[in-house]
This record gives sequence, C-alpha cells and structure tokens, in this order.
Amino acid sequence: MHRGASVTTKSQIYPPYIIERSSRGERTYDIFSRLLMDRIVFLGTQINDEVSNIIIAQLLFLDADNPERDIYLYINSPGGLVSSGMAIYDTMQFLRAPVNTICMGMAASMGSFLLAAGRKGKRQALPHARIMMHQPSGGTQGTASDIEIQAREILYLRGKLNELYAKHTGQTVDQIEKDMDRDRFMSAEEAKEYGLIDHVIANFQDIDDGKKK
Repeated sequence: MHRGASVTTKSQIYPPYIIERSSRGERTYDIFSRLLMDRIVFLGTQINDEVSNIIIAQLLFLDADNPERDIYLYINSPGGLVSSGMAIYDTMQFLRAPVNTICMGMAASMGSFLLAAGRKGKRQALPHARIMMHQPSGGTQGTASDIEIQAREILYLRGKLNELYAKHTGQTVDQIEKDMDRDRFMSAEEAKEYGLIDHVIANFQDIDDGKKK
C-alpha cells in the first residue's frame, strides 16, 4: 500500500436512505430495509459469519411474515467462508417460502453455490453476469496433527459441496469434481446449460411474467 493512501473500511460505508412521503407524513428507511419491504434480500459482499447472520435473519423474517410469497435473493458476491455459506444454504432449504435467486455481476465460489440453491425454476441471472465455481481452499498453521485435521475437514467440505452441486445442477458428482478442480468461469447462458440457473433474464418483468429465456 502506498503511503498516504486511504482505505475504506466497513465502518466508513453507510447505506443510502430513502424518504417516502404519504398523507401520513414522511418515513425514512435505509435502502436495505426498504428492499426488505418488497421481499428483496441483497447479498453484495463477501460471505462471512456476520453477513451470513444478517442474510439468515432477513430470510427468516420474510418467511414468518408470509410463507406463501416468494423471496428474492439478489447475488453479487465473490464468495467467502464455506461454513457461513452453508448456514445460508440450510436456511434457504428450511424455509417454506420459495427463494428466487438472481445473479447480477458475479456469483463466485459460495456465491454460485447459493445461486444454484434457489427454488428449482426460479434461479436466474442477468445477461452479462459471470458465475464461477471451484473447490474450497484453506491454509493452516500449527502442528502436523493440526494440519492433518484441517486437511480432512477441507476434503469433507469438498465432497459435500460436490454432492450438493450435483443435486442442484443435475450433473454427476464425478463431473462436478472434475469441473471444480480449478476455477470454472461461465457466462449466464453457460450456467443455464450447466444447470446452475434456470433462466437468463433481461429485465425485471421477466422474473414474474414468464417471459424468460
């Protein structure tokens, strides 16, 4: 890092606020709370424990509010911790409300996994989105025994991800394992052919009116 360069940390980033006016006066919402009113959850950062807990809380709230109405999970994420992503995944499968997944920008690593985990028939990507899948990675320090334990855990997670990707894409576990050996980038159309998504959509109306490609 160059001397004098500034770094934008999480604490310095503030969400924009929306002011809505009605006959009852003005109400102010942060943008994420306003989106939540339309049953939209936005995953737009790396996935860690804190982000995972926030996403899970929003999903649980929307499911409790109305278990019959769809939830829309928008994804633009480079991925993150497998354990944090798995917590979101299990919650998505646990909910009664169908979870639509929509990729804009990038869904990489655990981001692509969550994209594929949406309700079948309701997994979508915008035309110029990029989707990337790869095997989990990790590093550890310590004794030889500690390293061996961590290596076994990574192998377990790799096997579990392979199984779940296969379940949601229709690919074989062997094919998934082969494709995830290195970074595998796909266009939206390629992700559709692979089974990661169901539709490529060009505008918002395509989500609801069935005019999907």
